[in-house]
Order: sequence, then C-alpha cells, then structure tokens
Amino acid sequence: MARSGIYKSEVVRARDALRAQGRHPSIDAIRVELGNTGSKATIHRYLKEIEEEEGGTGGTQVAVSEAIQDLVGRLAGRLHEEADARIAEAKTRYTGEIAQLKDALRQQRQEGEALKTQLQHTESLLSEESDRHRQTALTLQQETVQRAQAAQQVADLQSQLAQGEQHRQSLEDKHRHAREALDHFRQAAKEQRDQEQRQHEQQTQHLQAELRQLNQTLGTKQDQLTGISRDNARLAAELSQAHAQLHQTQTEARSLRDELSVAKETGQRVEALGQRLAERELQIEDLLRGKSVVEATLAEQAERRQALEIELGAARASLSIQEKVIADMHAQLLRHGSRRKQSGKQDHVAGVGEKAATPTAP
Repeated sequence: MARSGIYKSEVVRARDALRAQGRHPSIDAIRVELGNTGSKATIHRYLKEIEEEEGGTGGTQVAVSEAIQDLVGRLAGRLHEEADARIAEAKTRYTGEIAQLKDALRQQRQEGEALKTQLQHTESLLSEESDRHRQTALTLQQETVQRAQAAQQVADLQSQLAQGEQHRQSLEDKHRHAREALDHFRQAAKEQRDQEQRQHEQQTQHLQAELRQLNQTLGTKQDQLTGISRDNARLAAELSQAHAQLHQTQTEARSLRDELSVAKETGQRVEALGQRLAERELQIEDLLRGKSVVEATLAEQAERRQALEIELGAARASLSIQEKVIADMHAQLLRHGSRRKQSGKQDHVAGVGEKAATPTAP
C-alpha cells in the first residue's frame, strides 16, 4: 500500500535518478520511481519549488503553457486523490466482503465437516441396519421352518386324534356288543336254569370265555388310557414349547417397536421396520391360534381320558356283576344237582321197600 505523503528530497532524488538514466523527469515517471507513492499535484508542486530554488524564471508573469500544465497537474492530483480515496474505500469494502466470504467459507467448511461426520454416522447406521436385516431374514427363515414343523405336528396330532376317535368308536361298539351279550347270557341263563349238568358245564365254559374276553378288553382299555396319558404329557410339553416361542416372538416384537421409535428420522427404515413388525404380529397371531388348537386338543384328550375312565369303571362294575351272576348260577346249579341226587336216592329206597313188601307167588 502507498504512503500517504512524500518529501521534497525524495522528489529531488527521483528526478536526478531519472536524468542520470537519460529519461525525462515527468510527473508520472517520478511517481513510478517513487514506487507509485504521492499524488501528482504534490509532485508537481515540489518540482516547481525545486525549479524556483535552482534559479528558474520568476515573477508574476507565467507562461500560458505553464499555467495550463499547473492546472492539469492540480486536476490530475485531485483526480488521483479521489481515485485513491475511492480505491481505499473499495479496498476497505472488499476487505470486509472478503472477510465475510472467508467466514462464510469457514462456516461452510465446518458444515461440510459436520455433514461428513453425519454421513459417516449414517453409513455406520446403515451398515448396522443391514446386519440387523440379514439377522432378521435368518430369524424369519428359521421361524418359517419352525412354523412348517409346527404345522406338520398339528397335522400329525389331528391324524392321531382321528385314529383315537376311530378306536374309541370301536371300543364303544365292542362294549355295546359285550352288554348285549351279557343281556343275552342273562336271558339264556334264566331260561336254562332247569337243564342238565352238561348244559350247565357248557354255559360255564361259555361264560368263562366271555370273562376272558372282558379281561382282555379291560387290559386294552388300560393300555389305551396309558397311551392317552403319554399323549397328554407330550401335548403339554408342546404347549410349553409354544408358550416359549410366543414369549420369544413377543420379545422380538417389543425390540422391533423400540428400533422403530429410534429410526423415525429415516423413512425407508421406518417402512422396513413397520413391515417387519407387521410380520411379527402375524406370527404372534399364528402362534396364538396354534396355542388355542393345542389347548383345545388337550381339553379333548382330557375329556377322552375321563370318558375312558368312566367306561373302565363301568366295565369293571359289569365284570363284577358277571362274576357275581356266575357264582350265583354255579351255586344254584350245585343246589339243583344236590336236590336231584337226594330225590334219586329217596326214589331208590322207596322202590326197594315196595319190592320187599310184595308176597312171593306159590
């Protein structure tokens, strides 16, 4: 930046230097020699004073060219001063603008650094979300497999229930046939009480065969009751496992809800997590329906067990009644045989007496 003022000695040195170089010491050349310092009016004034000191022409009369040159010099100096003022003002203004631009640039750089940090954080969150997505996909695949296995188990249980129902129907038919046979046997025993000992022995053998058949039926029902108890225990274990799966799925659903509340700033993540949450809720509903089916199956098994226990009690009571009837019939037959033997003996004694009382012919 140029100095605000110059000295006459500096103008003298600049003029002498130009003359030594063989150049004309004009105002512009002196100003350039001074390093573009000082106004042209000041340089012109100093040159005029130097010339007067060195014996230049004096007096009140001044040549027209010198007056014009002096006017031009003053005008030029005035213009240069105004230009320097405007340049200084513009430089000040531009310096302020440059400072503002630098501040804005620095702020932009800070914002860029912040955006860069935020971008890195976002990329890190995106990577973590990708890992979670892969983990969720793996979990979904495992749950799909488990759901297929559960569906297969439900199908197997339904098949076993159908077989159990068929077996129960068969047992009811056998029990009805046994009751009908027992009624028929009672009727036949009532009608044939007066038959001979041979018929009694045949009936006794027939009753013993039916008794063995009832014992076998009773053992079969006890085995079926044991199998149903094992099925109930297995269904209870499956129900416990279904409860555990339901608890795990509800825990994952709560975790997904927490992740959904944290990731509200990112639209795509919200949509993805919402879809995953909906899928989890559907899975929870499926598990609840499966749980209801298993509980209904357990209730049906309990009812079947209770019915079989009732049938078993009825069969035992029927067996006890049949054994009592057989014992009564056996006792009656023994009494009947004893009476027949006594009657035969009395008839034989009477015949002998009649023979002894009859006289012999002469």
